[in-house]
Amino acid sequence: MLKRLFVWLPLLLVLLIVLLWSGWQQLSTHTLSKPVQFTENLYELKAGTSVRSLCRVWQQQQQLTQLDCQVLKLYLKQHPALAQLQQGVYRVPQPITVSAALNLFQSGKVAQFSVTLIEGETLAQSWQRMAAQPYLQHDLADTEALAALISWPEEWGQLAQTGHVVQELEGLFYPDTYFYTANSKASEIWRRAHAVLKTELERYWQQRQPTLPLQNPYELLIMASIIEKESGLQSERALVSSVFMNRIHKNMRLQTDPTVIYGLADYSGRITRANLQDPHRYNTYRHHGLPPGPISLVSRSALIAAAQPELSDYFYFVSRGDGSHVFSQSLEQHNSAVRKYILGRGNGN
Repeated sequence: MLKRLFVWLPLLLVLLIVLLWSGWQQLSTHTLSKPVQFTENLYELKAGTSVRSLCRVWQQQQQLTQLDCQVLKLYLKQHPALAQLQQGVYRVPQPITVSAALNLFQSGKVAQFSVTLIEGETLAQSWQRMAAQPYLQHDLADTEALAALISWPEEWGQLAQTGHVVQELEGLFYPDTYFYTANSKASEIWRRAHAVLKTELERYWQQRQPTLPLQNPYELLIMASIIEKESGLQSERALVSSVFMNRIHKNMRLQTDPTVIYGLADYSGRITRANLQDPHRYNTYRHHGLPPGPISLVSRSALIAAAQPELSDYFYFVSRGDGSHVFSQSLEQHNSAVRKYILGRGNGN
């Protein structure tokens, strides 16, 4: 009897292997219509999650049977690498096969998320945008904590001293799309945005025109932020820059509306005569020179325009209302343009 058993044992073993392989082949191609309970195709595989526990979930969802899980258990004993799941948040397509799901969780190719800081927006707006990002550790309690991340070379000019942290940090982060994985820290994104801003600012400060009436990189950043807010038409930005540079050379006030708006606590959406007379420090209708600091995040095109303005004899410009501007050499020409394009709906510059 024992002899017969030894004769049949290899055959039984081969048969078992064949059955296991056949069972795995069928199981691996089995489609899971809802492989995990997640939203937006995202699933967080927590530390310590095993293939067995996943299989139990699929079994509870009536997508796999107990026999399927037994087959999977036996198969993993022969292929233990497939059982080494990597924790993280994954983007899981629906539907997906059992094999593809396990390969994904074993690969470590976790989902990528992104946050975009937009040129022309203020730090307050960027702060709200960052605070709304999912799967991000919001490890900065407030903008005071954000200030601790700033590293600013003294020779680049003193940052705004206004007594308001948000204003003092304005413009110090580069507008771009920043990618991150789940549980990344918000502080790391802010650090990256600040580092990129410094790199870009230094590049264009080195490329500035030699006659530029700006004393340091921080002044270039301030000017770039004004250009950013004054014109969304990139082809005009160097000409807009020339107007402001010509005014500085002539010791004229910049008289730019966006700086007035930035300094108002309760801007209604329309600049009034009272707004233009408000003595706040950012009001370039009341004060000569640049405002204390930037008024928004600045793009590369605004930095280039500030560093390399066109040569012109313009001292004024006014919006046509379609995104473009009319440029004038004299106040008389400017007033005529204001009457044509602005009268009854706002103020010119």
